[in-house]
Amino acid sequence: MPSVSRKDRKPRTYDPAKTRKALIAQVEAVAEAAHRLTPEQRALPTALPGWDVHHLLVHIALQIDAVPRFLARPELSEAKSPEVSLASWARATATVADRLDAQTREDAATCEDGAARIDAAVAELEPVIEAAVREDLLIPHPFGAMRMHDFTVTRLVELVVHSDDLARATGTRVHLDRQALAATVRLLADALAAKAPGGSVEVRIPPFAVVQAVEGPRHTRGTPPNVVEADPLTWLRLATGRTAWDEVLGTAHLSASGERADLSGLLPVLG
Repeated sequence: MPSVSRKDRKPRTYDPAKTRKALIAQVEAVAEAAHRLTPEQRALPTALPGWDVHHLLVHIALQIDAVPRFLARPELSEAKSPEVSLASWARATATVADRLDAQTREDAATCEDGAARIDAAVAELEPVIEAAVREDLLIPHPFGAMRMHDFTVTRLVELVVHSDDLARATGTRVHLDRQALAATVRLLADALAAKAPGGSVEVRIPPFAVVQAVEGPRHTRGTPPNVVEADPLTWLRLATGRTAWDEVLGTAHLSASGERADLSGLLPVLG
């Protein structure tokens, strides 16, 4: 299981072909789930404050059609602003939460059918998805210049997180593509390592990621003195604030050993 938290390692990279396949699979899964919902389910509350399932569906559509929207903007030259990394994107999302909330509410108020809104977003995505993952353009992102392929990886994160939100809110099954889930888990683990750099705690999310984080003595051999281990869905929910540390600590879903292994003060890492 790869780790990129050490200072002497390059940032994690994602294979364009796998990203494209995972994005298509997760888009199809959430679209299919949206069409199965009853009117009663669409009115159910979600984990997002003030949002019902209809709001969530509209927000998911906005995350999908963000790819063609950004591709339509002029490409930046290499000499423009510094590039936004995936880890810095994750940590910066909280700064635009209010704006995204307002946009979602505005769109939801004028949209009668969230599933149809997702279909329209998918129709916009399909003609450009190949270019999005293969032509690594430098695009103007609100956080700064960002590689288009990296931006498509952020769409995997958004879709996986909100697919889980949808499943939990409605009690229905929403398939999580394995590659999409893996990319999400790894990006959120790397975001933690960037937020709290160091080598005193080993964070394990099998089978997808292991990172070193938190200042302190670095472990070099044998059993690490500070270890956190979570399953992928639990880590996703912890890293996005859907689940509180104390709610799952000591269960089969989360274990933490060592005096530095309490990560509650560092979570969430995605706003």
